[in-house]
Amino acid sequence: MRRVCAFAASVLIPALAAAQISTQNADQLLNIQRARIEALSILGADFGLASGQFDSTGHEAGTLIDTDLTITKFGGYADVGDPRPLDNLSIGWQPRVQGSMGWLDSTNHLQTGVLAGDINEFKTFAIEFGGGARFWFNDALSIAPTIMGMYGHTSSTFYANSAFARKNFTHYVSLGIIDWQVNTWTFRPAMNVQYLLTLDRTIITLSSDAAFFHTESFSSSNARLNVVGESGSWDNKVDVDIPLGITLDGHELRTGAYLSRTDLYGGLRNGLQVEHINEIHARLVLDFLGQFWKVQWLGIGASYLWGTSITGWTVGADVQFRF
Repeated sequence: MRRVCAFAASVLIPALAAAQISTQNADQLLNIQRARIEALSILGADFGLASGQFDSTGHEAGTLIDTDLTITKFGGYADVGDPRPLDNLSIGWQPRVQGSMGWLDSTNHLQTGVLAGDINEFKTFAIEFGGGARFWFNDALSIAPTIMGMYGHTSSTFYANSAFARKNFTHYVSLGIIDWQVNTWTFRPAMNVQYLLTLDRTIITLSSDAAFFHTESFSSSNARLNVVGESGSWDNKVDVDIPLGITLDGHELRTGAYLSRTDLYGGLRNGLQVEHINEIHARLVLDFLGQFWKVQWLGIGASYLWGTSITGWTVGADVQFRF
């Protein structure tokens, strides 16, 4: 995938290439770092944002940079049981659980200029969990308000191989610009609106999911680098699920696809320098409903993504649970 993580180096190159950094410039860089930490923490674990392998090559401030970004996540969501009546109202409801755990590794190789040979690496581990309830107004229309909490650990490691970086390394570390570790917590309320259409056995799901993120740091290796930020994402999706009527070893083969657009706001947009991401996804799965624990289907899926300064693809397991 291209261009999604050029931000990880672009704001540092002009600053690091200067032997001296003014206090004003240092404060400006710290603000950029705070937005970056917020964005990486959310991107590293939130189940609503895409994972995959990303690669880019580009020039930033006259320096050629090769960037490798890997995001690996495990998680998802499930509505528990069948809808049950809500008191005497003509509304059904069911509990909803959500969770995710992820790892992010972004490595920037600086190829030219006074920093040629240097490597700037970011790593994030994050985990989130929470839930809420889905409320059904009829057989088609439902909403699901949820609340989640997230923990994130993000670190920056700068490998100073150039003579210039080795000479100024200690000064940059003291400013909190490179070589730091930060622990964060994030509060994530969200609202999902869903509408179901059925054509014979084909199910078309229209959904809109708006999420808000409030992130703060609670410990940092550098006292100058503290994080307080707010972000948002708004995902709109059309999903089509098609049973094929073909049975393999007692499991029906199904196919499906979705098209989505996710708009980013606040620290997510500023930290990633990405305004929106479009995704088209296709899957081929086997139906395990009622046959294997709480698994509804299990198979493989692939996505192509494009948007503001980003194009690429990802492949992985496609698993749907039903509790």
